[in-house]
This record gives sequence, structure tokens and C-alpha cells, in this order.
Amino acid sequence: MYINFWYPICTSEELQAAEPLSARIMGLSFVAFRDTEGLPHVLANTCVHRGGSLARGSVKDGCIVCPYHGWRYGGDGKCQLLPSFEAGRKIPARAKVDSYPVREQYGIVFAFLGDLPEEERPPLYTIEEYEDTAWRKHKLILLDINCYYERSMENGVDFVHNEFVHPIQASPKPIPGTVKYPETPWGSGVTSKMAEMGAKPRGDEAMESDPNVLNAGTWHHGPNTLITWITFGENRSLHQYIFEAPVDGGHTKIFFINLRSFMLEPEHDEYIRNANLRVTVEDIAVLEGLYPVRTPETRTREILTPGDKPVVRYRDFLEEWNAKGWRLDTKTLQENHGDVAYAIPCPDRRNSGNWVLDPVPLLPAARTSAAGVESAA
Repeated sequence: MYINFWYPICTSEELQAAEPLSARIMGLSFVAFRDTEGLPHVLANTCVHRGGSLARGSVKDGCIVCPYHGWRYGGDGKCQLLPSFEAGRKIPARAKVDSYPVREQYGIVFAFLGDLPEEERPPLYTIEEYEDTAWRKHKLILLDINCYYERSMENGVDFVHNEFVHPIQASPKPIPGTVKYPETPWGSGVTSKMAEMGAKPRGDEAMESDPNVLNAGTWHHGPNTLITWITFGENRSLHQYIFEAPVDGGHTKIFFINLRSFMLEPEHDEYIRNANLRVTVEDIAVLEGLYPVRTPETRTREILTPGDKPVVRYRDFLEEWNAKGWRLDTKTLQENHGDVAYAIPCPDRRNSGNWVLDPVPLLPAARTSAAGVESAA
């Protein structure tokens, strides 16, 4: 799991103005709340007084109030009121918790969980067609799965499992010569033309106009965002966006957005939603049975073939972020669970000291050794 990326915390609908909300990401606890203007804020959940859970408190005058002794924190994480102090007494500078940059988009509250300055942060993925009236948005789908998020992400970019896991898709197969592996500064993936049942191989140019041939692509953005585009002929596209919140080493919360450019009438929503969910349930049934639960640390523990190239590239990106020192030391985190109050360092830690909460342990910046992909022979 990696700091310095955008993570979904909750839906906009879940975060009511009058109540705080608890979220667990990467084995750590956060609190989300809205201020008097309705703007969302996300803070580390531990009160620096005596360890109270801020999420079990209340929202008052745009601040989060600890339920234990009434310490009141603003959206910037700084203590605004310390009830036991006499009037006029200065609140200690150390009376603060980490506050994270927040974006509210696509009906989701995202937080940047890291300390990078704004100009260096990986961008939150932009869904350009989200407000386009030529596209129909489905209601946001939330899923809680018993699966490590990297396993889920790898499944998303794995295009060779379809014929075995998703019989409803009529076992589409990539057309030879059409498979490509696009990359961006923050991700990679795979695109191809797929021959559905009934498509006749007649050469690439002829097949492109065949109604039984579809164009498909899937790729990741950062460690936890998955994008899938499928086009069935002219002006019939289905776009899916998955933002994943790694709850801990064995559980993931998925925020699932679907858009389509056809059958725009609301009466089609349930049918298409159910079709998408059938495919998702098929994936989950496999993912929740994978062992080991987490991705092996070295590729010598698996036999990877050319069909696994998108998975290998995803892992290559993870290694790049590991080399930057962004990877959590989950073993130390677990060993100290219950003894140390950790927080992912927020950007303000670069400008000020005297923090009470310990920064979350990170692995030393380094690349892990990796074996290559084996021949398919």
C-alpha cells in the first residue's frame, strides 16, 4: 500500500452535514466531516489529547469535536477550542492532527493521503464525459470485498481471464495483431479488438466494421484506479471507472462508476447495472479465493507468461513508487497496532514540526528484484 495518492473516503451522499463519518484506509483510521459551508474535510482520527476517536464525536460550528474531553478541531486539523483551559490561555501549537487535501467529484469524497506539495501530486483521474449529456450515468455502486486491492487491480488489467470467468461475455478473444499496451506517466494497460461469438476473421480493416467486433481497453491510474472502455460499433460505448480504497491487507472498498453512450433512457438502468454486477460478482468469486491473499513479494513465486504483461507492468509501476519511498511498512504497522498512534503525514508536516501522532512507517526507498515473464512455450 502506498501513500501520496488520491483515495476514495466515502460518497458525497454518506457525508451528511450534521454527522462525522469514520473511514479505514490502509489499516489507518480517518474522520470525514463537513464545515459550515458544506465543504468536506478529512483528518487523522486520533485526538492528540488522550486518544479519543474523533469520528465518534460530533460536528459543531464547522469543527469536529472529540467525544472524550471536547477538544475541537477545524478543517485544517488545528485545535480551535480546549475546554479545560482558562479563557485567554494559548492553545499549544502541538494540538493538531493531520489534515489532508480533499476533492469532491463524481459523487465521491477523495483525500490525498500523503505529504507531497500540490505541484508534485499525482492527479486524480479525470472522467471527461461525466457531465456530458450524451452519456448516461448510473448510480454509484459500492462494494466491500474480502480481497487485497492489488489482486483486484491486477484482475482488472488481466484480459486473458475473460473466457474462463465471464461466460456471459460470449468468450471474446483479442484479434491477433491488434493488442497494444499504452502507458501514461501514472499507469499502463492493454487495448485490443475483440472478436465476439459470430465474428468472422477477414483481416483487421474488414473486421473493424463487423458488428460482432468490439474495441476494448483497460488500464490503471496510480495503484488504485482502474479504467475500462468498451465500444460496440458506432456510438455505443460503455465506460467503467473503479476507485479502490484498500481497507487493510485483506479487504477492499470499491467505488464503481458506470457510464454509457447508448440506451440513454432511465428504464434501461437496472438491466445494464445488473449485467455489470453479474460480471463483477464473477470476478469477486475468484478474487476472494486467491492465495496468498496478497501479491507475492517476488515473481519467482509465480509463473508469469506473455498474457500477464499488463499485470507485470502494473507491478513495475508499484516498484517505481516503492523506489520513491512511498510504500507502507505494513509489518511494523501491524506489530505496533494498539501501542502507537500513527498517521499518514500530511503536507503541513513539511512546513511545521511538533507533531504528536507518529508518521506511519514506510519501507526504505528501494526497488525489489523481479523475475521476467516466462515463455509461453
